[in-house]
Amino acid sequence: MKIDYSKYADGLVPAIVQDFNTHKVLMLGFMNEEAVKKTMEEGKVTFYSRSKQRLWTKGEESGNHLMVKEMLSDCDNDTLLIKAHPLGPTCHTGADTCWSERNHSDEFLYYLEDIINLRKQSTDAKSYVRDLFGRGINKIAQKVGEEAVELVIEAKDNNDDLFLNEAADLIFHYLILLNAKGHKLQDVVDILKSRHSK
Repeated sequence: MKIDYSKYADGLVPAIVQDFNTHKVLMLGFMNEEAVKKTMEEGKVTFYSRSKQRLWTKGEESGNHLMVKEMLSDCDNDTLLIKAHPLGPTCHTGADTCWSERNHSDEFLYYLEDIINLRKQSTDAKSYVRDLFGRGINKIAQKVGEEAVELVIEAKDNNDDLFLNEAADLIFHYLILLNAKGHKLQDVVDILKSRHSK
C-alpha cells in the first residue's frame, strides 16, 4: 500500500474508519507513517493525536479498540480507509459512531453483540453474561429454550409489554448462544441474504 505523506504540510493523512460488518462510518482520525506502521503491526487502529502531539491508540483508556480488518489507500494515495471491528462504542460520547445518535436500531444488535463479548471476557464476578458463559453451552442453550417458551406463552395473551420484553430476552440470549458456538450475527444475516436472493 502506497501512502503519500507529502500531500499535507504536517505529514498527516486523513484516516476514515468504517465498521467491517455494518459498513457504517465510525470516525475520522489522522495518521503519520509511524501510526500506520503501529496499526499494521498490532492490529489496533492507532492515530497521531494533533492535540496530544503523540501516537494514540483508539481505546487505550476505554478498551473500545478498533480491530483492523483491512486498510486501503485512495486513488491519490493521500487518504486511508480502514475497515475495522469495533470493540464497543467508537465515539467518546458513548455513541456507536461520531455521526449518529447512540445505538440506532439498524446497528444496535451488532453493538449488543460486542458488549456481550466484552462481558464474556470480564473479570466482574457479578456479571450475568460472564456467569452464564461460565456455566457452559448446555446452560446457555437451555436458557434460550426457556426464553422461547416464555415468549410463546406471552404470545397467547394480550399484554404487549410482557410479549415484547420476552422477545427482547430471547434475542439477547440467542446472541449469547451464537457467541458460545463461535458464530456472529452477521453469519446468520449472510444466510438470510443468500436465501432472499434466490
